Amino acid sequence: MITTQSLRGRWEALKQENPKTRIRDAAQQLDVSEADLLATQLGETVQRLESDFRPLLKDVPTLGYVMALTRNDHIVHERKGVYEKVSFNEQTGLVLGPDIDLRLFMSHWHFGFAVNENGRKSLQFFDQDGTAVHKIYLTDQSNEEAYEALVQKYLAIDQTSDLVTIPYPEKEAENATDAIDILAFQQEWLAMQDTHEFFGLLRKYKLAREQGIRLAPNGHSKLISIDQLKTIFETVAERQLSIMIFASSPGCIQIHTGPIKKLVSMGPWYNVLDPEFNMHLREDAINSIWVTRKPTKDGIVTGLDLFDKDGNSIALVFGKRKPGVPEMKEWQEVVNQIVAV
Repeated sequence: MITTQSLRGRWEALKQENPKTRIRDAAQQLDVSEADLLATQLGETVQRLESDFRPLLKDVPTLGYVMALTRNDHIVHERKGVYEKVSFNEQTGLVLGPDIDLRLFMSHWHFGFAVNENGRKSLQFFDQDGTAVHKIYLTDQSNEEAYEALVQKYLAIDQTSDLVTIPYPEKEAENATDAIDILAFQQEWLAMQDTHEFFGLLRKYKLAREQGIRLAPNGHSKLISIDQLKTIFETVAERQLSIMIFASSPGCIQIHTGPIKKLVSMGPWYNVLDPEFNMHLREDAINSIWVTRKPTKDGIVTGLDLFDKDGNSIALVFGKRKPGVPEMKEWQEVVNQIVAV
C-alpha cells in the first residue's frame, strides 16, 4: 500500500533527479494521480476546498483577471480574462464571458485545492480518478486579497492528506458497423438543424464520435493531414480570422474565440503563443484529423475534429459563429482551398 509519506518521499526524490518535471508527468512516472501528489503537500503549499464547488465558482469573478487552464493528455488550453456570467443548472454550469468561455460538468468535479507553488497561486479541481479537470491561476493583475478571502470561505474542515481516488472503467469498444443502420444515421445527419443535435445522434445509434464522423454522408467528412491542419492555422493567422478552439477534460470544455497570431513548433508541440491565449498541441499524439460539414438551419457548419489513437477527442476547431448566424464565408473558403471538397 502506498502511504502519503512514502509517496511524498518518492516525489521529492524524482524532483531532485529532474527539477523541471511537471506534476502531471511526475504522477505518470510514479503511477499515481496528480491529485494524489498534491495531497502530499496538504498543510504546507496546498489547502483542501469544500466539495460543492458551485458557490465557489460563482465567486471566482471577484478574482478579476486570471488564467483559465483546461487540458487533456494531448492539448493544453490556456485563456486569460475574467470569469463572467457564471451559472448552474443542477450538474451543468456555464461561464459566458468574452474571454473565459466554459461548459462545466460538475459530476466530474470531486476534489479541489488551493495551491501556492513558489508564490504562484491557483485553484485546482480534479475528477474522481485524480485527473485535473480545470485550473485557475492568478496573474499579476488578479485580486490577491479576493483570492485569500475565497480560499478561507471555502476551506474544507478536513485538511488531512487521505485522498481516495477511484479509477474509471476502461472505455467500451466501438459497436460493430454491421450492427448500425448507417443509411438512417446518414439521413438524420443531413436533416440536422443544429450542430448540438450531433451528440443526440451519436447516442441514438450508439456511436463513438470518430466512428460517427467516419460514417458521415458522402462529402460531409474527410480525413486531412497534420500539414494541412497547420496550413489552415497559418492561413487563419495571416488573415486574422476569428476562430473557435475547443479543448476538454471530462469535467470542462474550454473555448477560445478570436484570432490567433504567433504559431511556434517546439519539438513535438505545436503552439499558439499569444498574450491572451496559449495552446500547446502534441503533434505526435494526433492519429486522425477530420474536416466535418454539418447542416444547420443557418447553413453548413465546417469543423475540424482531432483524435488520438484510441479515438479520444483532442480538440475541435470552428470558424467564429453563433446560433442564428451563418458561418463565416472566409473560414469556409480557407478550409475548402486547403482541403478539396
